[in-house]
Order: sequence, then structure tokens, then C-alpha cells
Amino acid sequence: MYNITANTLFIGKPLIYLPSCHSTNEIAAEMVQSPNITEGTTIIANFQTAGKGQRGNSWESQEGKNLMFSIILKPSFLSPTEQFQLNMTISLAVSEFLTTYLGKKIKVKWPNDIFFEDKKICGILIQNFIKSSKIETSIVGIGININQIEFSEGRATSLAKVLLKEFDRNVLLNEFLIILEKNYLKLRNGGVESLKNRYIDNLYKAGEISFYKTKESVFKGMIIGIDEIGQLLIKENDDIHSFQFKEVEFLNIKDK
Repeated sequence: MYNITANTLFIGKPLIYLPSCHSTNEIAAEMVQSPNITEGTTIIANFQTAGKGQRGNSWESQEGKNLMFSIILKPSFLSPTEQFQLNMTISLAVSEFLTTYLGKKIKVKWPNDIFFEDKKICGILIQNFIKSSKIETSIVGIGININQIEFSEGRATSLAKVLLKEFDRNVLLNEFLIILEKNYLKLRNGGVESLKNRYIDNLYKAGEISFYKTKESVFKGMIIGIDEIGQLLIKENDDIHSFQFKEVEFLNIKDK
């Protein structure tokens, strides 16, 4: 399994395959303690016993069905206040990859869940390690639902569930790593404005009136974009609110 040599410059080189582990992000976190770890090192597992998602959630994945991996990057060209730029880049890479199969129904649910229509198809978890006012190392954990059909979570889907066929995960992994490297190099070469515009264009529920929940209230508003540090901008009547991660929750309810 995963006997590929990635057709990339450095992403996926080396590619370390683990039949099973608790979490590829935790394995990567141990590896970055070594000063000799190379950028692009990728750890992929056939099964995770303790895969992690956003908000402290677990990531559900059947053994041998999906793509679950972590990539070590060294985006020292970014300051801590610019870390959302990496978030955009990774989200866009996954979105671009899945769009080749599922079309424009693929959207990024802020900050970095990937949705097909109203169902989650990919989760991303990024851990940044900061030193001397720069992001020294980032661990990018990605779980993409590929061949799994049944989910305990009703709002989840996969390529196979949508397209009614199984996929070769080796082929898909290579395709994704190529796309990720292209987007990452664009960020590294100063293309952040182009990436930001694409990210806003691909935001889930952008331009639509929806319900949102904060600690204080439930309100009706419309996503209009993000600010310079990646906060979500939601317009409520004539007011524009900005939210950090975990400060607002999208509610899947209809206006009556």
C-alpha cells in the first residue's frame, strides 16, 4: 500500500507508510524534534486509532478506505499573524483536488473543512510551531474520505459514495501531492492575494442568508469574506461582525 514515488519536488519526499498508528499528526510531532527532518516529509497510515479533527473531535475512518496523512512543512516565510495564509493554501489544494472529480459543488467551510454540497468530505488540522517570530514548522494533518460508504455521522460523504465506484488511493495521493505543492509554492512566492480571492470564492454559504450561533445569541446573516488575519466576516443587516475560530457556529436550519 502507498508504494508511490510522488511526482513532486519535495512534498511527499520521503513518504513514510504506517499500517496503523494512533495519529499521524502525533507521529509527525515527534519527528519534528529532529533538526534534520526535511520539509515535505509525509506520514501516511492505513488506519488511525486516534485520528484528530477540529474542535477536539475525533476523525472517523474505516481501515484501508481513505487517505489519512500528515505533511511536515517549514513555512518560515510566514509570521504568526500570517498563519491563516497556510490554512487557505491547504484548504484550496484539497478543494482543487476534489473539484476535479466532483465539480463546483466542493466548498470550503471556514476555516478549513471541505464540503460536498452539505456534507463533509475532508477534515484538516494544522499545528504550527513558532520560533523567533516565524512559523518554524507546521504539521498539516489531512483526512479525505475516499472509499468509505457508511458513516456514523450523517453529514459525511466520500468520493465513492457520491460517484458509486472505488478509487486507487495511490493514484489519488500522488495527484493531491502535486496540487498541494503547486499551491504551497505559490504562497511561498508571494501569491497570497490570488489565494485569498480563490478562498473567498470557494467559501461554503458565502453570499447566502443563513443562521449562526455565538455564545450570546442566534442570528441571521451572510458570509462576505475574511479579514487580513483570517477571521470570518458575517454581515447582519447593516453590521459586519468578525469571528475567530470557535467563536461562531453555522446552524443548518431553514428560514421560515
